[in-house]
Amino acid sequence: MTAAILTVDDSPSLRMAIRIALTGAGYDVTEAGDGVEGLSAAAAKKFDLIITDLNMPNMDGLTMIRELRKAPEQAGVPIIFLTTESDDAMKQQAKAVGATGWLVKPFVPEQLIKVSRKVLGR
Repeated sequence: MTAAILTVDDSPSLRMAIRIALTGAGYDVTEAGDGVEGLSAAAAKKFDLIITDLNMPNMDGLTMIRELRKAPEQAGVPIIFLTTESDDAMKQQAKAVGATGWLVKPFVPEQLIKVSRKVLGR
């Protein structure tokens, strides 16, 4: 069965690059433009992995993760931050709210695929 991945980023070009990389690796990708859209998408469909930006309008990635982790059905879903932030304090904050991993933009498609395979186990 194909793993379903939700990607949340306010940059359409970045969402497209992520979708191209992950669909090319055989994953089913759904896109959302900010944390509010991400929460809505996650409520409507069960995802195997969520990849999110940190800084977005309407709702940032930290707030979205905090909200997602409140829902029992989202408890075990791995969430990876893909962001320009590389600050250690921010990484600790992300871990504290429930982020699984961290990748810094600009990303290398092979690295994104490798990390996705690792957390998905496939």
